[in-house]
Amino acid sequence: MHVEGQLVFNGTFQMLNAALAGFGLAYVPEDVAQPHLAKGRLKRVIEDWCPAYSSYHLYYPSRRQSTPAFALLVEALRYRGLGEPRTPDPTRIRR
Repeated sequence: MHVEGQLVFNGTFQMLNAALAGFGLAYVPEDVAQPHLAKGRLKRVIEDWCPAYSSYHLYYPSRRQSTPAFALLVEALRYRGLGEPRTPDPTRIRR
């Protein structure tokens, strides 16, 4: 899909506001766009290219040593979607 124009944004809400103002397309998280989709202010395009994900995506440098708090967060997110609630095992945290 060819889109003309030269607007570039670093923030999700900047992209959303530009799309609401009619400046073009915005690739934003669904929960951010949902209220505007429901009211018809935005519409989905190339919907086949927007699969639903029921998981988290977390990008972080793997070669740096993580803080214990960050490691606990990663562990909690890793087990959140397994069906039953689980308390992360602090003994599995890398230090």
